[in-house]
Amino acid sequence: MRIFTKLSAPLCLLFVFLCLKIAFSSSIHASSFSTTHICSHEEALALLQFKTSFSINYTVLDPDYCGENYSKIESWKEGTDCCCWDGVSCDNVTGHVIALNLCCSFLYGTFPSNSTLFFLKNLQSLNLSLNDFRHSKIPSEISQFTRLKHLDVSSSRFSGQVPGEIAHLPKLVSLNLSSYYISSDLILETTTFKNLVHNLSEVRELVLNGVNMTSVNPRFFMNLSSSLTSLRLFDCQLRGNFSNSIFRFPNLKRFSLGGKGNLTIDLPSSNWSSPLQQLVLGDMDCGRRLRESIADLKSLQSLTLFCNLKGSIPASIGNLTQLTFLYLSNNQFSSPIPSSLANLTQLTSLDLSNNQFSSPIPASIGNLRQLTRLDLSSNNLSGQIPSSLANLTQLTSLDLSNNQFSGPIPASIGNLRQLTDLSLSFNNFNGQIPTSLAYLTQLTSLDLSNNQFSGPIPFHASRFSKLSNLDLSYNLLNGMLPPWIFTLPFLKGLYLNHNQFQGQINQFQQKSLIRLDLSNNKLQGSIPNSIANLVNLSYLDLSSNHFSDLVVSDIFSLQNLETIILSNNNLSLRMNVDANFTLPKLTNVFLSSCNLSEFPIFLRHSNGLQSLVVSKNSIHGNIPEWICEKDDLEILDLSHNNLIGKIPNCLSKSLSVLDLQANYFDGNIPFGFPKGCGLRNLNLHGNQMDGPLPRSLVNCSKLEVIDVGNNNIEDTFPHWLESLPDLQVLVLRSNKFHGFVQSTKESPSFLRLRVLDLSNNGFLGPLPVQYIENFKAMMELYRDEGSPEYMNVSSYQYSLVVTIKGLDYELQGILKIFTSIHLSNNMFEGEIPDVMGKLSSLKGLTLSHNNLTGHIPLSLGNLTNLEWLDLSSNELAGKIPDELVSLTQLSVLNLSNNHLVERIPQGNQFNTFGNGSYEGNLELCGIPLSKSCDGIGTLPSSFQEKDELWRFGWRVVVLGYGCGVVFGLLMGYLVFRTGKPKWFVSLFDGRPSQSGRKMRKARRLVQRRT
Repeated sequence: MRIFTKLSAPLCLLFVFLCLKIAFSSSIHASSFSTTHICSHEEALALLQFKTSFSINYTVLDPDYCGENYSKIESWKEGTDCCCWDGVSCDNVTGHVIALNLCCSFLYGTFPSNSTLFFLKNLQSLNLSLNDFRHSKIPSEISQFTRLKHLDVSSSRFSGQVPGEIAHLPKLVSLNLSSYYISSDLILETTTFKNLVHNLSEVRELVLNGVNMTSVNPRFFMNLSSSLTSLRLFDCQLRGNFSNSIFRFPNLKRFSLGGKGNLTIDLPSSNWSSPLQQLVLGDMDCGRRLRESIADLKSLQSLTLFCNLKGSIPASIGNLTQLTFLYLSNNQFSSPIPSSLANLTQLTSLDLSNNQFSSPIPASIGNLRQLTRLDLSSNNLSGQIPSSLANLTQLTSLDLSNNQFSGPIPASIGNLRQLTDLSLSFNNFNGQIPTSLAYLTQLTSLDLSNNQFSGPIPFHASRFSKLSNLDLSYNLLNGMLPPWIFTLPFLKGLYLNHNQFQGQINQFQQKSLIRLDLSNNKLQGSIPNSIANLVNLSYLDLSSNHFSDLVVSDIFSLQNLETIILSNNNLSLRMNVDANFTLPKLTNVFLSSCNLSEFPIFLRHSNGLQSLVVSKNSIHGNIPEWICEKDDLEILDLSHNNLIGKIPNCLSKSLSVLDLQANYFDGNIPFGFPKGCGLRNLNLHGNQMDGPLPRSLVNCSKLEVIDVGNNNIEDTFPHWLESLPDLQVLVLRSNKFHGFVQSTKESPSFLRLRVLDLSNNGFLGPLPVQYIENFKAMMELYRDEGSPEYMNVSSYQYSLVVTIKGLDYELQGILKIFTSIHLSNNMFEGEIPDVMGKLSSLKGLTLSHNNLTGHIPLSLGNLTNLEWLDLSSNELAGKIPDELVSLTQLSVLNLSNNHLVERIPQGNQFNTFGNGSYEGNLELCGIPLSKSCDGIGTLPSSFQEKDELWRFGWRVVVLGYGCGVVFGLLMGYLVFRTGKPKWFVSLFDGRPSQSGRKMRKARRLVQRRT
């Protein structure tokens, strides 16, 4: 107690002193705090006037960049302290505005050169990024900000030349003129850049991505300050060699280079900048390989190289233990993925996509337990998914698509419970989809398309409540569609096409669906009226099923529908709708083979229609007038109907594709093809058109296909088509064309022509050598580089009728490798030119029923891709060249009814051809003919019979080898199912028809008389 009494007085004094000190400090703090909230009236007024220069437009920016739709300047109110406004920062002592951050403020309007913003003389930081200044120029008055340290005007749609005055900001530390997601029109010229480099001695960050620097020599960058820490030059259109000395800048931490332009840089073999933390090189030449010396970058945290590097990734890359991001996509790396990558245990993102890596994934990849993103897509990886992949429990994105993986998906993939995106598409996975995928409850996207999965879908709806994209297309899945698929609340894309699903569709319950593809299955029944619930649907494909009924009124609630494809069903469209109903956004309609007898009335008011395909129906009458009102129409396919009358002139205006084949149109082809006509495919095959071919077609410079075969067109050869640079298919067969076929131009023409059919006309004279020697597209050998390509416009594939040995086939898609020449049943004469042997990609050559003379050219032996050759019913003489034995793809040969002599060559395909290939050549001998070449006599009848049976059987097999597996299997099926049909025998024995013999005799009689 005594001790407490002695100490109480000093303690009380100490307490009073502390209270006074706190009170004094609080008053000082309050004073300074109040000072920070006072800005000058002049600066506040300048900001308010700046605000009035622009409107606020929330639609001009990508929300992914800006987040919430809120403009900072909305908080700027007169009579309030500007230091409290959003985006405004003031000096704590003076109250002057020193920083202005208006990033993502949705400013819209022209930036004035006399902006009141320049009254803010004390500004040290200015950020105007991610706005829309409508291609304004950066004002030269920017030099008035003499204290400015940080300037960011990126992605704000400034344009024109970067003002030279920007180099007069002596305190500038960071400069960002780049463009991230919109194209930049800024130009930085050499003089301005040299001054900028010379004057900005304090600059640390220089970000110029997307700025046009075409005139700047890359060597000027070596004069930048050695204090530079960040340099970003992506897509600057720089040209020439960028010195790798940049990698030796002592303080450089972040460097990116690449994009458009002819730019190269060699990765150094030593002396890398040790502080480098981020390196991005892309879309350029970085040298031939990734050097071992890259392992010297001990501080590197992010490495992105996509610049055509070859060879293998050096094992030493495993020394970069600080790496968190590694992107080596879009190179040409081959060999296996190095197991040393397993040392990079800090990696959170690994992208090796679009290379040529082979072999299985190394099991050691399971060591990268921090990975959240793994992309190995578009390589040549094989084998099964390693079980160690299940260790990567932090993964949110896994992409193994476009490889050669096989076997089942391991059940252990269900361990990856954080996955939001999983893509295993375009591989060879098989078996059933594992039920363990149901544990991936965070999935928003699941893509298992283009594999060989079978069985039913094993999941349940409650497991995938977050799924927005489900793609199981192009597999062997079967069974009923589970009802839960049509209840997922957030599903936007559903692709189940090209499987074997059957049964009826369940009722649609979700409203989120945007794209739905159930095509090419075995679904049946009525399309449920609940389809009206899919109010956000823009793409609907139910084609190639067995649907039987659709109430048209059910789709009129789909006001966002853009594409509807119902082709190849047994549909009965019930048109219980008012004629004025319409789908305002409808642009693409495909209703082929839908039992239509008239045009659907709702199309009349679909004003934005771009594609209309109603082929293979029973539509009758004339083309309706309202089609002429569709100014946006690009693709019109009315083929294989019962349409009659004249073709309206309006169809020659805006179309890219006009396919009216197999109808009953008559009269002249419309003459009004205007200049600049965009027509690419004109198909009038199989009508009753007459008159000449209109010369106005030359105005359609993009024409690729002209097919007017099987009409009554009377004209001479349209040599004026020589001026069409893109013409690839020309079919004039079975008309009344006549006269000589010869070029009128000295310059090369028909360079891209791949299919020429002039058969069954009245052409005469020699074969058109001047044209043939310019058929460059037929001289280029095709190299298999992946999936076959078809001629198309906007995914619409062209069709074409071709003749193989007297039989017509309609190709539903024209392969870009398909080449043929068909000149039969004319009056061509003279010799077959040797230049024909240069057409090395030719698949079919038919010159029958003409008056050709001379020998069969030895050069035809060079046509190693030839699958059918018909020179029958001519006046050819001499031996059959032994060189033809080298045509190992040849499955159809007809040399009958000529004057050929001596022994028939033997070997390869020639061992499969029967008597019909040679009959009518009285001086030929040898197998398979009964006439012996040694003069002894005929072969024994029993031998002939056995030999013929053997050859006939092998013909079927070789057909698959020589003319394509699908065609060969089809022919084989018909033979072994029905025996040896007469049409098949005549097809491959080559016996000419009675009418063919009469025509040949008649023509020769006419020649003698003339």
